[in-house]
Amino acid sequence: MTEFLKALRTLLARLSEGEASDMYWANLLRALVGDFPADASTLMVMDGDALRPVALLGLDDEVRGRHFALQDHPRLAAIASHPGVCRFPHDSPLPDPFDGLIDEDLSEVHDCLGVALRDDDRLIGLLTLDALEPGRLDGLDDEQLLSIARLLGTCLCLAERLRTTRTRLNEALAQDRPTEVNWRWNSRAMRQLDDAIDLVAPTDMSVLLHGETGVGKELAVRALHRRSRRHQGPLVQVNCAALSESLIESELFGHRRGAFSGATEDRRGHFEMADGGTLMLDEIGELPLALQPKLLRVLQEGEIQPLGCETPRKVDVRVIAVTNRDLNAEADAGRFRADLYHRLSAFPLYVPPLRERPEDIPLLVGHFLEINRVRLGLNNLRLEAEAEAALLAWHWPGNVRELEHTLARAALRALGERDTPTGNDRRQSVALITREHLDLPNEAGRALAEGTGEASADAERPGEPSLPLKEATEAFQRRHIQASLSEHDGNWAATARSLGMDPGNLHRLARRLGLKA
Repeated sequence: MTEFLKALRTLLARLSEGEASDMYWANLLRALVGDFPADASTLMVMDGDALRPVALLGLDDEVRGRHFALQDHPRLAAIASHPGVCRFPHDSPLPDPFDGLIDEDLSEVHDCLGVALRDDDRLIGLLTLDALEPGRLDGLDDEQLLSIARLLGTCLCLAERLRTTRTRLNEALAQDRPTEVNWRWNSRAMRQLDDAIDLVAPTDMSVLLHGETGVGKELAVRALHRRSRRHQGPLVQVNCAALSESLIESELFGHRRGAFSGATEDRRGHFEMADGGTLMLDEIGELPLALQPKLLRVLQEGEIQPLGCETPRKVDVRVIAVTNRDLNAEADAGRFRADLYHRLSAFPLYVPPLRERPEDIPLLVGHFLEINRVRLGLNNLRLEAEAEAALLAWHWPGNVRELEHTLARAALRALGERDTPTGNDRRQSVALITREHLDLPNEAGRALAEGTGEASADAERPGEPSLPLKEATEAFQRRHIQASLSEHDGNWAATARSLGMDPGNLHRLARRLGLKA
């Protein structure tokens, strides 16, 4: 009871101050059902037309990156429509959404129950409990489960209402902004970026987004537009590097018939198309110097003059410039106008590369696995422990785009090597991605090996065989956990938080690695 009251008090305090992170929801869930004989438990909330996990016990953090559409998961749909505690027989033909995700042996769930969380008649979330052994959850009292569900539902309603109130107070001029699906990022860098987007989005300030190729700058542009007062207007995207230098002025500002050879009809430019909305100028550093003064004039005066037109036209456009270059250095070198740079960078935003925020990799992995699971028609798609370690060890020079394509290829390879399904064997509908399926460069394997003293020593002795990948992976995990545990004075809960893991998963991994009895 003490643990529950502490978790509830902390959660309510965080909700009153702002958005409570998933860690506080997980602490509350652990206090309520942590002693139950379940191998996995989840608290999920409705996010649009799908369920999004906000608290997990016994499941990897990557599951938080997945969304579970009710039409794709009949068990979740059955729980959502049930008035009380929905229990499934151990031989139920309905696939469980967590089959193959609870342990490393692709085990099926054989005992499952769930309770719908409602605000009057409106579904707001689900509580689920799963066990690998049949009958393990039989002894749980339905009334106790319903009481827990009512408490969790009340907390979810409170969080929703506080969030709605803050949104209306902070964005009174954007009351009809559509709901967007988003995560609470694990990394501080991405949370700071998200807060900065919230700050500048309701204004009309020009924004300069910079970051490496593949980090997700386009997603940040979409978030800026969605959260702005212009969200009902158009979002027009133009790649400056893809436009012919001879036609780029016409593309941006438009032209009138007969303005030049081949201009057989009037044409609107991108600025006019974006009137009342947002214009994304991608790869702005590729804009020819000769055209930069005209862009500067549009930003200063809010007017465009199409080619062949004698009078300028007013446009109401918010410009977001995107680049992977250092425009400040380009301006110093005379390759970009300094006055245009300062005009565009009224509010600069930096999207960090993936190597600077490895804590977010599990979320992104879960998101991309879910996309590929649906695309390939699988009941579930999961990562082998060695594969997950390899993903965390690689430095991702191609950033999020490289991660997305790596997992798409790996999922296809895993499906191709899967045994042909026979009868009603549901296990065959779960595909396992191994380290080999990822086909990462050899440097990823070396990165794992360098985390172990044994492997590093072997690497320094040419001609001697290195550790097998499985042993190198386990040695790396063992050393990394021991270092974090020492840093947190032996506190397993704090260690789990720093590693971005569920405490139950960390305890199981520690036992497998011989770190705990």
